[in-house]
Amino acid sequence: MTYPLVRFAQVDVGHLDLEGFSRATGLHPELVRRLVALGLIDAWTGFSGGLCFPPAQVAAVGRLQRLHAGLAVNYASLGLVTDLLDRIAELEAALRTHSRWTGGRSWT
Repeated sequence: MTYPLVRFAQVDVGHLDLEGFSRATGLHPELVRRLVALGLIDAWTGFSGGLCFPPAQVAAVGRLQRLHAGLAVNYASLGLVTDLLDRIAELEAALRTHSRWTGGRSWT
């Protein structure tokens, strides 16, 4: 087992702060904080103490907004819906991979 002699500082490259993320998604910063508190989007505390968001979370918020507007799902239920949709996507991908390995025919 090896241990590094020098600890590298965590570099926040390509992240968005709360204001930038709010502008990019069109959401109020308080709603963004609420989504983070509900665990619907990922964020971390940056060096300045504010929330930082990876750019991929902008697409995640877009998905949440579509589900909220299209299915009239409240924000508390969005976690369950997104988890189920992710699980369906994983199962479909596993089925495609399994069919490719076994040479089976697709169900579609």
